[in-house]
Amino acid sequence: MSTPATPEIDPITLAVLAGRMEQIADEMDATLFRAAFNPIIAEAHDASHGIYHAETGDTLVQGKSGLPIFVGVMAFAVKAVIEKAARDGDLAEGDVYIFNDAHIGGTHLSDMRLVRPVFRDGALLCFLASVGHWHDVGGAVPGNYNPSATEVFQEAFVLPPVKLVRAGVLQTDIVDILMRNTRLPASAQGDLNGQLGALDLGVKRLDALLSDYGVETVQGALTALTDRAEALMRAEISALPDGRWEAVDYLDNDGIDPEPLAIKVALEVSGDRLSLDFTGSAGVVKGPVNIALPTTIATAYVAMKHIFPSLPANAGVMRPITVTVPESSILSAEFPAPTGGYTETILRMIDVIFSAAAQAIPDRVVANAYGTINALSIAGRRANGGRWVMFSFYGGGHGGSPESDGLNHGNAPISTATIPPAEILEAAYPVMFRQWALRPDSAGPGAHRGGLGATYEIELLEQEAEAFLFGERGRFAPKGVAGGDDGALNRFTYEQADGWHRPPLASKAVGMRLTKGQCVRLDTPGGGGYGAAATRPPEVVARDVRLGYLSPETATAQYGPAWQEVTA
Repeated sequence: MSTPATPEIDPITLAVLAGRMEQIADEMDATLFRAAFNPIIAEAHDASHGIYHAETGDTLVQGKSGLPIFVGVMAFAVKAVIEKAARDGDLAEGDVYIFNDAHIGGTHLSDMRLVRPVFRDGALLCFLASVGHWHDVGGAVPGNYNPSATEVFQEAFVLPPVKLVRAGVLQTDIVDILMRNTRLPASAQGDLNGQLGALDLGVKRLDALLSDYGVETVQGALTALTDRAEALMRAEISALPDGRWEAVDYLDNDGIDPEPLAIKVALEVSGDRLSLDFTGSAGVVKGPVNIALPTTIATAYVAMKHIFPSLPANAGVMRPITVTVPESSILSAEFPAPTGGYTETILRMIDVIFSAAAQAIPDRVVANAYGTINALSIAGRRANGGRWVMFSFYGGGHGGSPESDGLNHGNAPISTATIPPAEILEAAYPVMFRQWALRPDSAGPGAHRGGLGATYEIELLEQEAEAFLFGERGRFAPKGVAGGDDGALNRFTYEQADGWHRPPLASKAVGMRLTKGQCVRLDTPGGGGYGAAATRPPEVVARDVRLGYLSPETATAQYGPAWQEVTA
């Protein structure tokens, strides 16, 4: 927002304006959730909306219901639109840009981004943006999580920033191209209309805000909110001890080669500045666990937000933080390296940041969560010839904390999304859940144990289908911190005529053919434990046994026999 000196805003007015603008983003979120056809947006809330700086694209405000990972990556998406508009020289009121290119906008190709400039009295005020996970965007695998992809073209249709709406006029040829490149055009059309509707609402609400307070006051508030976010972050960092702490963890493999892949970080604090150095992480790989640099920067923000939960969703938070990523790294992949499984890599990034931070500030950090979204797609044709694609992600245990046990069966810590309910999935697709249950003995032992993972067993009701899995933590378990122990490994099995099988790469598989009555099964990881297991009170261990969270044998192996005296 480049303007001459803006008036100083009193704290009460600033708080009111901050609340009004957050409400605009929240209402945009809610509008899309109600309108979307796709359960991943409508039920799981894999989407986000926000307000962005007119010149830099920096995040100014984001809705509270959207995914935190989008706070950072959408700033890069808006910046890409700003640069295109500058090259073309034709930015106009009523324009809407659309694209999904992950290498310039972050995350992966399933996330469709719409960016709209907002003008007031002919002058550019800011940008609004909407991002949502579309159900299917072409590619070799229905649902787009292709663990065997070696370039983006095998993952999905790639769309660079183009004008979907030009000065208020929808470009139907762009819509035609999009609908031709999806297996589920009705779903895609519904999601697109929902995102356009959310942007329309955002413009309407911003117009009302500007009418109430005026352009100068609103611009001044946006500047003040960014400065305040920076000041809050510096104050949080200043309260930490100076020093350097390192951690390393591993991805199972890249979906192509079986070798594990290191994700390494050095966290350093000096005064009111913090640095995250990922030197030593694996290089770019063939398979789709690479992530682009915008995604890496955004993930650093998400980790900081977990450690310092009072921080606002504003780009000012990252001003005192330096993120170092080596070139040609798995964390700085360039086009056309595949990035479809970005979720697995950013989860491991958060894990290593937590593990490093736990060495310095154990009272602020939780143990590792289950560390994989277990992106499972099952696809086929119905008896009437209609195509169906069931894509969803699945929950697991969160890490133990200084205050309590980890959450049982939570969603991944990269998001505020929810796991779609079994009833929704069964109503929408020809499947039946034989099991949807907590997984006993999966929690990492500790003074505060990890949360339990889950067991999902899904039966096919149609004549035939194919299943595809993109997961992690099949070979490297979620870590405990502060003396806590690891959670259980991820385990995937699928049924064939000769019995149950496990994929050679443990957590990734393609083209598993199923016939009616056969099942796939996920046993998801539990969270890591916090603190030494020997300090867990025996009566609490006995309670876990009574509730079925622990078998008697595992309870004794992990915590010793003292719990038995409580129940004697």
